[in-house]
Amino acid sequence: MFLLAARNLLVGYGKKPVAEIINFQIYLGDYVCVVGENGAGKSTLMKTLLGLVPPLGGEVVFGDGLKKNEIGYLPQQSDTQRDFPATVGEVVLSGCQNRKGRRLFYSKNEKQLAAENMESMGVLHLSGKSYRSLSGGQQRRVLLARALCATRKLLLLDEPVSGLDPQSMAGMYDLIERLNSQGIALMTISHDVTTAV
Repeated sequence: MFLLAARNLLVGYGKKPVAEIINFQIYLGDYVCVVGENGAGKSTLMKTLLGLVPPLGGEVVFGDGLKKNEIGYLPQQSDTQRDFPATVGEVVLSGCQNRKGRRLFYSKNEKQLAAENMESMGVLHLSGKSYRSLSGGQQRRVLLARALCATRKLLLLDEPVSGLDPQSMAGMYDLIERLNSQGIALMTISHDVTTAV
């Protein structure tokens, strides 16, 4: 059964559509890449799938027990986000926010999950460091660890290698490929066909 499906989806802002009649399904273990030029509606599509932007038409359907708040999301990074005043550990643990619900504090299991994901992404040794002091590649790994705290089924990655040098870019794609080989479905966005291939 599919995890996520778009059915005759129309996406845009306000009443202005940017992409229409979008139909697809994502299954556990899939690796989907949405490619298009800047302004084509790729990020708007992703935000619509996440429920951050309402669809202008059609619908987004969740299956196989997946809930909207169980999708890991790696957004494009703004300058404000790059300068976020928190430790690496705090940023990663914030990915457990939906699990925490109304509880004031994170549980021992949530803290363990955050530590495991930091270890998996190779940033556990940075857990006490300020997020803003990290390189771009390190920040992307931290945000990927945070996204993994939200899910073990589906990750949506918006331009995951944007702004990275070639070595960091290759490292990030290796991490993404490893996650996909573990059965996690991935949907990535890129404007660069060569890189996407």
